[in-house]
Amino acid sequence: MLSAVDACWALGRPPVFCLIFVSVWRVVTGQIHYSIPEETEKGYLVGNVARDLKMEIKELSHHGVHIFSSGRTQYFVLNYKNGHLYTTERIDREEICGWMEKCFLDFEIIIGDSMKVYGVRVEITDINDNAPRFHSEKMELKISELTPPGSLFPLYEAQDPDLENNSLQGYGLSSNTYFSLNMQTTVDGRQYAELLLEKPMDHEEEADFNLVLTAYDGGNPVRTGTVQIQVIVLDANDNPPVFSQHLYEVSVREDVSIGTMVVTLKATDLDEGINKEVKYSFIKITTKASQIFHLDSNTGEITLAGNLDYEDCTQYEMEAQVHDGGELFDKSKVVIFVTDVNDNAPEVIITSVINMVPENSPPGTAIALLNVQDQDSAPNAEVVCSVPSNLPFQLTKSYGSYYSLVINRALDREKVTAYNITITATDHGTPSLSTSIIIPLQILDTNDNPPLFPQPSYISYLMENNQRGASVFSLKASDPDWAENSRITYSIVKNQVDNFLLPSFLSINSESGIIYALSSIDYEEFREINFLVKAQDGGSPPLSSNVSVTLFILDENDNSPQILYPSTPNDGSTGLELAPHSSEPGYLVMKVVAVDADSAQNGWLSYQLLKATEPGLFSIGLHTGEIRTARFFLDKDALKQSLVVLVKDNGQPCLSASVTVMVVLANSISESLSDISSISAPADPQLNLTFYLVVAVAFVSCLFFVFLLALLALRLHRWRSSQLCDSGSVNFSGVPVSQFVGISGVQAFLHSYCHDFSLTADSRKSNFDFPKGTSSDTLPIQQTCEIRDPFLSAEDTESFNGDSASNQVSYLCQF
Repeated sequence: MLSAVDACWALGRPPVFCLIFVSVWRVVTGQIHYSIPEETEKGYLVGNVARDLKMEIKELSHHGVHIFSSGRTQYFVLNYKNGHLYTTERIDREEICGWMEKCFLDFEIIIGDSMKVYGVRVEITDINDNAPRFHSEKMELKISELTPPGSLFPLYEAQDPDLENNSLQGYGLSSNTYFSLNMQTTVDGRQYAELLLEKPMDHEEEADFNLVLTAYDGGNPVRTGTVQIQVIVLDANDNPPVFSQHLYEVSVREDVSIGTMVVTLKATDLDEGINKEVKYSFIKITTKASQIFHLDSNTGEITLAGNLDYEDCTQYEMEAQVHDGGELFDKSKVVIFVTDVNDNAPEVIITSVINMVPENSPPGTAIALLNVQDQDSAPNAEVVCSVPSNLPFQLTKSYGSYYSLVINRALDREKVTAYNITITATDHGTPSLSTSIIIPLQILDTNDNPPLFPQPSYISYLMENNQRGASVFSLKASDPDWAENSRITYSIVKNQVDNFLLPSFLSINSESGIIYALSSIDYEEFREINFLVKAQDGGSPPLSSNVSVTLFILDENDNSPQILYPSTPNDGSTGLELAPHSSEPGYLVMKVVAVDADSAQNGWLSYQLLKATEPGLFSIGLHTGEIRTARFFLDKDALKQSLVVLVKDNGQPCLSASVTVMVVLANSISESLSDISSISAPADPQLNLTFYLVVAVAFVSCLFFVFLLALLALRLHRWRSSQLCDSGSVNFSGVPVSQFVGISGVQAFLHSYCHDFSLTADSRKSNFDFPKGTSSDTLPIQQTCEIRDPFLSAEDTESFNGDSASNQVSYLCQF
C-alpha cells in the first residue's frame, strides 16, 4: 500500500507539494475535510479519521462506525484497526466531476450507538492526465479565391477536461504561406483559435494544401493534440449564407422523448444555383452533446437523439455553421437549456435502526437514523418527511439531510404491543412524488402494572363441620403485563384471628388462588374470619395488591338440646315436683328449661309430653316448657305421676333430648314425704323396649336357620329318590296325589314316616310295612299303594315296571 508521499513521487510531484496537497482541517460545522490528487490507485491513504474525530482505536468497532455515501460507487473504506481512511477505487476527477472547477466527494461517518453523524468532504485535485483533444482528426476548409486577406475561418476547438494549468493553454499552426492563427478568448475565459488569411489565394496556382493545428496544455510534461486541416481553394462565390440569428437559445424539458425537434436553424444565401444551396453542421460540440443532439444538414433541424437528464447536465452549448455550394459560410451559437421535471421520487435510506425498545423509554429516545435524498433540483428536491400523527413518534432534523426518528410520548405495551411506523418523504414538485418505508418496532414489557382483583373485597360462606382440605373460595387477579411480569402468586398476609394462627385453619394455593380449609371449623367457636390475600407478580421489583376476604361460618344442626332443669342427680335418683290435690286446671307444676348451642332455627326448641302415667292430666307449653295441670285431680289418680318430656330443635334433621319428671300429688310437704317412701323408681320403658327388640331379632334368626335346614333336607331327599328310580322300578299306586307337596321340585310325604322295604322283580306291587300310629296323617299298616310321579313321562313309568334283577332299597325319610 502506497503512502501519500510515495504516491506523489509516483505522480511526479515533490514531497513538499504533497504535504500541502494532502491537507486535513476541521470546521465549526463538524465536517472533516481532506484533499487528495486524482488518479490515485486503490489503497491510497486519505487520512486518520480516528485522530481527527478524537476517538480511540478500540472504540471504532464498539460504536459500530460505518461509512454512508449517497453515490453509486463507494470510493472509500475505513480501517477499524488503525482508524485510517483508504481509497477503494481509482479516482478520476474528470469522470466524477466533469468540467466543474471544484470536485468534492461527500460522505458521512455514522456512529451507530450514539447515532452521531460526521460529514466528510474529500476534494479531488486535478493532475495533468488528459491531453487536449479535437472531436475529429481531420477538418476540411473550402475557401474562395476571392476571400480577402484578414478573413477569419473557425477551427475545431480542442477539449481538455483538466483544470487550470493542466487544461488547454493555446494552439499552434504548422508553417505555411497563407495563414496564421488568431487567438480569441470567450467571456468565461476559454481560448479558441481562428484561421487568419494573410494574403490572397489563387485557385489556379494552388488548389489545396494541408495544415496541422496543434493544441497544447500547461502541464509538466506538456500534452498536445492535433487535427489535420485540408484547405481547398474554390472559385469565386461572392454571397455567403447568413443565419437568421447569431444566437439560438431554447429550453427543453428533461422528460421529452427521443426524436423530438428541439430547434430549427435558418440561413439564407443571395446567390443563385449551386452557390445558393446551404448545408448545416456543428463545428463546436462536445462528445456528450453530439450523442444527444442531431443536426439535419439539409433542414437545419436539431432533434433529440438521446435522453436528457437535468441531474446530469443543465445546459448544452454548441456552434453551428452553414455553408453554400461555393463554400461561403456563416456561424451561429446554439444554447439548449434543460429544465427540471419532478421525475425522481425522494429516497429514504435507513442508516441505523433499533427494532425493540422497552415501554418505559423516555421521550427523545432515538429509534432510527434516516437519510433522505432527491436527485431533482429545487423546488422538486425540497423534501418533507412525516410520520402519522397518531403514533408516539416524531422526526427531528439531525445533520444535513439526516433525520432522527425519536419517541415523543410515553409508550404503553399493554395498549399497543408493536408498531409499524410508516415514514413518508414527499417533495414539492408538481405533481409531488413520495416514498414510504415501514420500520417495525416491538415494545418490550416492563413491570409497571400491579396485579388487580376485580372486586375491592370478597365475602364467602362456609358450612361448619367442613371436611379437611375442602375448597372454600377462589380468587383470581389479573395483570396486563407480559411473561414473568404477569405471573401471579397468592398468599394470605394476615396470620392471626382471635388468638389463633390463621395458617392452622386456611391455606391458599399460590398458583391458582383457591383457598382451602385445613381443619374443620366450628360455628360455635368462630362466626366469621377476616383476612387479607396478597397477589404478587414475578417482576423485578415485584408489584402486589391486597384484597379483604370475609369468610362467614354457617351453622349446622350439630348440637342436641341440653336440659338444664330438671337436672338428673349424679346418684341416679329422680327429682320430685309437688302438685296439691286442690290444683285447678292450668296450675303451673314446673318449667322444663333447655338450651341449644346452635343458632337460628337450629336452636329453636319445642317441648312435648312423650309419656305420662295419666294421659290428659298434664299439659306442657310447646315453646315455654311449662308443665301445667290439664284437669282436676281425681281420687283414682295415682299419687305418683311419671312424665317423660321430649325437647327437640327445629333443625334438619332435628335433634332431641328427654327427661323424666316425677310429680307427686300431695297437699303438703309432710304428706308428700310420707308417700315418697312407698314410691319405687319406675322401670325404664326404653330398657324394656330394647329387651323386646333383642328377643324378636333372635327369634327371627332362628326361624330363618330352621328354614335353611329344611330346604337342604328336601334337596337331599330328591337327589336320593332320583338315584333309586335309576336303579329299579317302583310302582307307587294307591297313594293319593294330595299326599305329596312339591318343594323346589322334590315330592315328599306329609306327616309320614317311611321305613325299610323290599322290592322284587316278580311283583308288580310293593308291600310296605308301617308301624301303627294314632295320627290320621299316617298310612295304615300293610297297605299296598301304587305311586305315580306326575312329573315322570310314560317311558319313565315303564322303566319302573320292567323286569330287572332284584334290588334292595332302604329309605329313611322324616318330614
